Amino acid sequence: MKIQIKNRWDDSVIFECEANSIKLAVKLAIEANANLSSADLSYADLSSANLSSANLSFANLSSANLSSANLSSANLSYANLSYADLSYANL
Repeated sequence: MKIQIKNRWDDSVIFECEANSIKLAVKLAIEANANLSSADLSYADLSSANLSSANLSFANLSSANLSSANLSSANLSYANLSYADLSYANL
């Protein structure tokens, strides 16, 4: 299925791909060096995802499942992490 990762402020498309899940789409975006700052990833299931070194500044990660995710060296400045599940995440 076609998945679009959109900007949380103006709904513009940041990254688009064919993937079976938002987790895979985010992985492909990171591998493509896409800038995910200001991405709307609210409610996304990113459990166990490798998000190390990703630019997630200003991203909306509210209510996202980030349990066991690798967030080491990720830029989370000004990201909205309210109600996100960060249990066992590598920060």
